[in-house]
Amino acid sequence: MYSPKWSKVKKQLKSFTCDSLKDRIDFHIINYRKAHDQLGRAVITVDKKEIFSMCTIIAEREMNRKEWNIREEQNVKYDIYDHKHNLEMGLQAHEMIKEEGILAQYDFFDAVEEYLSSPIDTSIKSTDIIIKVLSLIDRRVGKRTLKKLNESFETEHEGIRYFLKLRCDAEGIRFS
Repeated sequence: MYSPKWSKVKKQLKSFTCDSLKDRIDFHIINYRKAHDQLGRAVITVDKKEIFSMCTIIAEREMNRKEWNIREEQNVKYDIYDHKHNLEMGLQAHEMIKEEGILAQYDFFDAVEEYLSSPIDTSIKSTDIIIKVLSLIDRRVGKRTLKKLNESFETEHEGIRYFLKLRCDAEGIRFS
């Protein structure tokens, strides 16, 4: 879990947002106090509409489904004492849902921490959806880089393509 105060982190994220989108994009953390872990959602909004929602409850539910599906496919019974195997199954299920774009609030915090501590060249090449989205709206990514990315993003997650199109439109770059 990310330790600095959210207000400080949000200010950092906003400072990295490009000028053409600075007033349109916002980041929100919504915690559910009555939830067992008090986690909730992380949300990225554009023009005050939720575009990217990372809900812990939904992600945990999907991860459990995936884990049980993996167990059924591999014909592996759940053993409460086999901690190593249970952890491996959980990690495998977590990676599968992340690839599908089903993310939790803690995934957002992990990605933000990595994004803020990495150079932009590394972040823009990341396989993490959130890091890539944050990189696409980053002021350090110029028009030439956006044009190059525009040519190779057909197979990317729809959220990544949305933010690339948004940034290209804001910068006056023709989106293909």
